Amino acid sequence: MQRNYKPPFKFFVKKQHGPLKLAIEDAVDNVCANPRIGESKIGDLQGIRVHKFTHKKQEYLIAYRPPTDDDLAVEGVEIELLIIDFYQVGVHENFYEDLKNYLKS
Repeated sequence: MQRNYKPPFKFFVKKQHGPLKLAIEDAVDNVCANPRIGESKIGDLQGIRVHKFTHKKQEYLIAYRPPTDDDLAVEGVEIELLIIDFYQVGVHENFYEDLKNYLKS
């Protein structure tokens, strides 16, 4: 699957140190291998999934939108052509509020 990184995701990763960047990359690989790994959200964040991972005893969250079942059901489309949008990564504090603000803008 192809990856599409949104600006908040890129900005957070750019400011982090090497080991955390590698941990984020591993988490993104896990999500791409199994897009249903994260918890599905409801309400304002419907369609968004959040995957949690830890790095040095700190929990981080990755918000992404996997391909829909309609995308997977289209005949002749290979999985490699599908795109996962990664919206945000960060710690839990203000994570969902910031995500809602980004999605509204």
